[in-house]
Amino acid sequence: MRDLNAFPRVSLGVFPTPVHKLENISRALGTNVYVKRDDLTGLGLGGNKVRKLEFLLADAKQKGAGIVFTTGGAQSNHAMLTAAAANRLGMTPILILKKRGVTAVRGNLLLESIMGTDVRFVDTDDYAQIYAEMDRVGAVLGKSYYKIPCGGSNALGTLGYVACAQEIALQGMRFDHLVCAEGSGGTMAGLALGAKLFLPGTKVHGMMVDTEPFERITPRLMREAAAMLEAEVTITDDDFTLRDVCGDGYAIPSEAGNAAVRMMAEREGLFLDPVYTGKAFGGLVAMAREGAFKKDDNVLFLHSGGAGGLFAIE
Repeated sequence: MRDLNAFPRVSLGVFPTPVHKLENISRALGTNVYVKRDDLTGLGLGGNKVRKLEFLLADAKQKGAGIVFTTGGAQSNHAMLTAAAANRLGMTPILILKKRGVTAVRGNLLLESIMGTDVRFVDTDDYAQIYAEMDRVGAVLGKSYYKIPCGGSNALGTLGYVACAQEIALQGMRFDHLVCAEGSGGTMAGLALGAKLFLPGTKVHGMMVDTEPFERITPRLMREAAAMLEAEVTITDDDFTLRDVCGDGYAIPSEAGNAAVRMMAEREGLFLDPVYTGKAFGGLVAMAREGAFKKDDNVLFLHSGGAGGLFAIE
């Protein structure tokens, strides 16, 4: 298997991110719950996209791109962090966002405004139309550009969370379960593949906060990332579980998610967001109350950031 360090990478984050036990949550849920603080990755307000962008923007620089396009919903954490990372590296970010969710200048859109980011909205749910718009804008500008998919979720971006799984292994604790939000697929796929490679015995659970077909997206990204790594592994449906926590729809806060946000804030002084981590942690709470975890299990929750989005919701 190829070493992850063999892939071009730019330094954007502060790693390793800490792991610590959530003592009050653990008592409340009757199992050992830990948190991996990827909200502390060091760029912008932190978050999981930093790991992916280290690989993706290294590729963009190698290809001589002066402009970086990406997309997502109006309050996309990924889009905001892409803008911050591109600025740091001397590249020009242009965000072509879906006109969905909170489009007022608050939350992540406020942060993008502070950074002077070129933000454009397209009134569509069809990403093919958005990527075509990137090509149109790029052709008008006449400069070399690089397109990053929604969430940075392609095979190269997925390597960021294979590296995270390796980092967790090197931090020395054994976990029976690893829980994360699944919003575009790359984080979950990277952790599931990384668990096969570096965390034997750890079951990875993806909490689906969108309605995409993640039962197909996740294994596809795992296979593509494994091929890049030349890893001789067989991907099966037993490598992960998926749980629907989307509620009424993507970026629409749910009762269970909001309760989880409050629970984490009141008991641990940590802030989740209502779009991703709140819903994901709500799924973990539901699993615990359903008896999915044993008393002596060690359950790791990936805090993938999203604080910017918290300030967009009324």
